[in-house]
Amino acid sequence: MIVILAALAGAIWGGLLARKRGGKPADIAQYAAGYAIAFALAGLFVTIALERML
Repeated sequence: MIVILAALAGAIWGGLLARKRGGKPADIAQYAAGYAIAFALAGLFVTIALERML
């Protein structure tokens, strides 16, 4: 669940950042995908850490 939420948050943040910088639709999609992957990976590590603690 954390991974999905992190991926969605990353996609939104990346898309907004690219739009703020004046990116074209392809730039916005690329930023959204890149940030979604990065945030999902971070969320995965958080999930693993939480599972090992409990």
